[in-house]
Amino acid sequence: MNINATQETAQRYRYWRIHIMVSMYIGYAAFYLTRKNFSYAMPAIITDLGWDKADIGLMGTLFYLTYGCSKFISGIVSDRSNPRYFMGIGLIATGIINILFGLSSSIVALTILWILNAWFQGWGWPACSKLLTTWYSRSERGRWWSIWNTAHNVGGAMIPIIVGFTVLHFGWRYSFYIPGIIAVVIGLFLCWRLRDKPTSMGLPSIGHWRKDFLEIAHENTGKGLSQKQILFRYVLNNKYIWLLSFSYILVYIVRTAINDWGNLYLTEQYGYSLITANSALSLFEIGGFLGSLVAGWGSDKIFSGNRGPMILLFSIGIFLSVAALWLIPISSFVLQAVCLFTIGFFVFGPQMLIGMAAAECSHKDSVGAATGFVGLFAYMGAALAGYPLAIIMQHYHWMGFFVVISVAAAAIGLLLLPFLKAQHSDVIGV
Repeated sequence: MNINATQETAQRYRYWRIHIMVSMYIGYAAFYLTRKNFSYAMPAIITDLGWDKADIGLMGTLFYLTYGCSKFISGIVSDRSNPRYFMGIGLIATGIINILFGLSSSIVALTILWILNAWFQGWGWPACSKLLTTWYSRSERGRWWSIWNTAHNVGGAMIPIIVGFTVLHFGWRYSFYIPGIIAVVIGLFLCWRLRDKPTSMGLPSIGHWRKDFLEIAHENTGKGLSQKQILFRYVLNNKYIWLLSFSYILVYIVRTAINDWGNLYLTEQYGYSLITANSALSLFEIGGFLGSLVAGWGSDKIFSGNRGPMILLFSIGIFLSVAALWLIPISSFVLQAVCLFTIGFFVFGPQMLIGMAAAECSHKDSVGAATGFVGLFAYMGAALAGYPLAIIMQHYHWMGFFVVISVAAAAIGLLLLPFLKAQHSDVIGV
């Protein structure tokens, strides 16, 4: 390849890597606007429609089970699809469903719509995982993935503010109309700006362009296998994928419990207004923003791409910060907000790293399936934080809530101990 061609390749790569990252970031943040608005509008919906915690918990459980199944099934489909349209159409669909949700009042209709929303929500993660593993190489992926992962927190931090404002001034229904319209517009933007993998655009693979030995080895693994053989060998029969999946259940029990029930805890236990409680929950997302960046950078720079040790360190932090929120001796809003910030910081490290580790433990052509598979288990954990946790709270109140998430937090690190020494060369040949 001559010098001009090399420079042109580098220029095209730099251009598209930035533009794809920006598009993915905006798109995934928008998915959160049409997903988490329900959690933050929950107290207003309970008051207006006369629902109880069991109704809300059941909807949450059905949502998370459907979302988890969608992540796995759509992950398999996305491995053979163009993420440009897969992600864009999914976001447009969630936007339309949110608008219809705001127009409805029947619990049956709202439950069906929220299940449909969960299905299309599952179209975002696998498409992003595929793009992150084809446009960014192993030696740098922790940083890029962590940057993208903060889209969770940007969307998560924006939605309580949007919901608080719309509920106060217009009613809870507008907290579904406005995010729905935003999602449709951004979905059209994704269909315009995203692209498929580099080789489909006449560019060399990311491993060859970056001269990344581990990435090239990953690209060359399992060549000649059918999609079915890849799925079974590198996903369903991969012991490390299973280990990561079970640990993801625990991470998502903690994350979802704080995210979905945190504002209700603050309003019921301490009498805060919805806006005050939601502002404290925004700090949970801000903490997650910083935690994702630290976790990605640390796994690249300190542990040379081994994600296990960083996950363990963050899991210890989850347990300590959850215990602090539970056992604060005085009713101080500032201390509670600091604890929520700290929990977010430590929760979003494993939330990001486990998904990335699953992609790196799998085959290049099964990234969507691998990340979707662990995502299925993650949202089993999220489902456990819905209706089952609501039943526990009915019997044991907030004490039961904190016992459950404290036990889950403590078990994360123990479950991942066998993964500590697992390097890419150990797991890719399973």
